[in-house]
Amino acid sequence: MPLASRWFFLPALGFGFLSLATHATAADTDLHGAFRSAVNQGWIFVHLQGAPSEIGFEHGYLLAPEIEDAKRAIELSTTHGVNRSWAELRQVAEKYFWPKVPPEYRAELEGIEQGLKARGSQLDVQDLLAMNAFMEFPYYYDEVRRREAKGIGESVQTEPPEHCSAFIATGAYTSDGRIVMGHNNWSDYLSGSRWNIIFDIAPASGHHFIMDGVPGLIHSGDDFGMNDAGILITETTIGNFHGFDTNGVPEFVRARKAMQYASSIDDFARIMEQGNNGGYANAWLLGDLKTNEIARLELGLKYVTLERTKDGYFVGANFPVNPKLIAEETDFPNDPNTPDNVRHRRWDALMAQYKGHIDLEAAKKFETDHYDMVTQQIEPDERTLCGHVDRSSRGLKGWQDPYGPAGAVEAKVTDAAMASRLSFLAAYGHPCGVEFHAAEFLQKHKEYAWQAPLLKDITAHEWTAFSASISGEKR
Repeated sequence: MPLASRWFFLPALGFGFLSLATHATAADTDLHGAFRSAVNQGWIFVHLQGAPSEIGFEHGYLLAPEIEDAKRAIELSTTHGVNRSWAELRQVAEKYFWPKVPPEYRAELEGIEQGLKARGSQLDVQDLLAMNAFMEFPYYYDEVRRREAKGIGESVQTEPPEHCSAFIATGAYTSDGRIVMGHNNWSDYLSGSRWNIIFDIAPASGHHFIMDGVPGLIHSGDDFGMNDAGILITETTIGNFHGFDTNGVPEFVRARKAMQYASSIDDFARIMEQGNNGGYANAWLLGDLKTNEIARLELGLKYVTLERTKDGYFVGANFPVNPKLIAEETDFPNDPNTPDNVRHRRWDALMAQYKGHIDLEAAKKFETDHYDMVTQQIEPDERTLCGHVDRSSRGLKGWQDPYGPAGAVEAKVTDAAMASRLSFLAAYGHPCGVEFHAAEFLQKHKEYAWQAPLLKDITAHEWTAFSASISGEKR
């Protein structure tokens, strides 16, 4: 359906709503085929297509109020976390990241800026660059701290926080012998509550792909998605990792490029390794529908390990695997009861328990699991696959406080049948149904009053199916 024959509604940058008739306006030529949906169970579905500058303009124009809101949340969270101003973060991004952004993605970021300006926004491409790199700043400043101050004099924890619980399985482990994948996103609630976009992107070059994401980001960020070459992608952060190369290519560039251009597991590994800067270091869980093969790419700065199988599983809970990487690139604790090690054991137990029966329903159970292997109780906390740092008394290393407002803010699952249609199930908010109430939390924990202007409730929503559109047609 051409855009000119459809009406849709966009939130205005101020109060109320801006109604746009989709015909004979100056923006029509820039929004050809692009659209956004109404909010569906907490998610906003956005279809973007065309050349990089067109995709960017569509993104900025269709999501302008959400990008403004996300920028405020990311700025507050990141500047507090690394104890640096947004102006300094912009400068760091411009100095170290922008020179390594290829023309394609520069054009897309500049297009977002133009789309925003068409809606009256004052955000510029440096703001967008810093937003896209926000998860890499802790790695940069951690390396600065290690190199220059040895950790002395830092008033705020700059160690990169740990994120996510994920799995991918195939062969004898799944009910039909084909790939099943799941992921939940652990984030601070400031940024995590903004992780509610389903990006469906049909670029002029590369593969059509669908992924979750944050308004204003050209990559997924928590990295769950798939493309029309049959490549499935997710990850979890490597816990307690250190190392950053200022001459390398930003992780957000490599992750977006791999999502868009990888046609095989080997393609993905090559793209992610080329120019690796060590930022936002992850263990990537991958699948290839064409071969029914799955893989884990543990991508350190010095050490890279690629494992693959057509009959087995890989899981992620922020634990490292390669002994050399553990020894030389992490400060990972040798304690079986740290949250990441406990979640690792829980994943292995679930994989054994459900062997031969893993499907979409099992995947949803995994990503909402509250069983604590230490207490052997159903007790949502930082040691359960569905994380609840705000409810915990022990504290997750990398977060600033034992009761930090953070945890699993959304989840996604897919299987081979869905992924072949560029489709998956997603649950926004705590996927388990447990809710977080900001006012109640802030009343008890006044040390987080600085978050009050932007901290949102985390409410539960139903699992909802999303599918890519074809040439702008809604499925």
